[in-house]
Amino acid sequence: MQEYIDFAARNPLLSAAWFGLAGALIYTTVRARLSPVKSVNNHAATLLINRESAVVLDIRSQEEYAKGHLAGAQHLPFTQIQSNNLGTVEKHKDAPIIVVCESGMTAGGAGRHLSKAGFKQVYTLSGGMAQWRADNLPVTKKR
Repeated sequence: MQEYIDFAARNPLLSAAWFGLAGALIYTTVRARLSPVKSVNNHAATLLINRESAVVLDIRSQEEYAKGHLAGAQHLPFTQIQSNNLGTVEKHKDAPIIVVCESGMTAGGAGRHLSKAGFKQVYTLSGGMAQWRADNLPVTKKR
């Protein structure tokens, strides 16, 4: 134990960085566990779509959406979600909603907005469309 204390005393910046990273890891883990928005992988998303008629909400730009999206996905850009312009999905507040972005990073913020707006079952697609395509799952360009 004394070795750790000596190391911390000799390397305060390194020790501070380590404690900062450990704190950030704990914070993100606790936040994910307590969040009403859950992340699902491709398999779980497919089960939600097929068994519970989940609504897929693609929040990417119009150009990205036009290049390919999940079959039956509704397009609603993230900017519209941020401004609470939820007209097209408002009627699905009780249905499971799967939020899809390109890499899975933006979907969490959109999911939190939807949850605050009263949507009861909000999920994000882990890895987003990039992971969906990497797993060779089907995409469509049809509206």
